[in-house]
Amino acid sequence: MVGIAGVIHPMAVAQEVFSRDVLIMAALTVSLFVFGYGFRGPGRINRFEGAVLLASYIGYTTYLVTTVFGS
Repeated sequence: MVGIAGVIHPMAVAQEVFSRDVLIMAALTVSLFVFGYGFRGPGRINRFEGAVLLASYIGYTTYLVTTVFGS
């Protein structure tokens, strides 16, 4: 939905948002691929790997909230 809204009425986004978010999302996407592809097993994400991904999500969301509302 945001993509369609952006096509209708583009908005200005700071360059730092792209550099920060793209790097983090690329790293998390690669880690999800590595965990899910199954280099070491049947291609399932085990509890430890799921905990790592969940902790990454919570940490990144906390970082974003504190940088936005903390300033």
